Amino acid sequence: MASVVLIGGGRMGSLVRARLEEVGGFELLGAYDASNAGELDEAAPVADLAIDFSNKAALPHVLAYVRRTGAALLSGTTGFSDAELDELQALGKATRVVHSANYSLGVAVLRRMCAEAARALGDWDAEIVETHHNQKADAPSGTAKLLLEAIDPAGEAPVAYGREGMVGARPAGEVGMHSLRGGTVAGTHEVHFFGSDEEVCLTHRATSRQIFVNGAVACAQRLMARPVAGFYTFDQLMFD
Repeated sequence: MASVVLIGGGRMGSLVRARLEEVGGFELLGAYDASNAGELDEAAPVADLAIDFSNKAALPHVLAYVRRTGAALLSGTTGFSDAELDELQALGKATRVVHSANYSLGVAVLRRMCAEAARALGDWDAEIVETHHNQKADAPSGTAKLLLEAIDPAGEAPVAYGREGMVGARPAGEVGMHSLRGGTVAGTHEVHFFGSDEEVCLTHRATSRQIFVNGAVACAQRLMARPVAGFYTFDQLMFD
């Protein structure tokens, strides 16, 4: 049985805790949120695995905990800068780490489909539209960024984050990125490819956060089965 500390006191944290109890094979040693995250630095018990669905502000405490204990880390926190993601990746030199902005199997398949579509429809215009509930703090979503990376793995395409005013003709190779916020939407992502007289639209709709929870816990099981340290992707753990 793998011991776990859970970081994140929000809705996702509560759902992950319930799922861990449901599937079995995990022992929860403690739960941490904004009120007690500082305990991760020195006082939190040593666990085999840390699961983080908190806020990016907690990253220094998460890093300190993993460095102190050598625990494996599954991170689902979004909004990290490139430098912060580099810090997460560096942990993979000493322990097992996976980070994903989205733990849905359906979204993982969508990413693969987008990459294939972008290769096949190279000169078509691409636009990404993501919709989330009105309490989501970051925009665009981490998942939308993953889809952008699938379309443009080299990171060379100019990105238009919404458009306003006399913007002129759409530049060739530009990718549009649009964020909608409202109500209780768990998450919808649409990737549009526009050609001459035709359009392809790839869509994923989440009807509840439970899909992300189920995928995260399944991924945690795969992560703990890995015998060596490394920074893993969700796709590597679930499909390879």
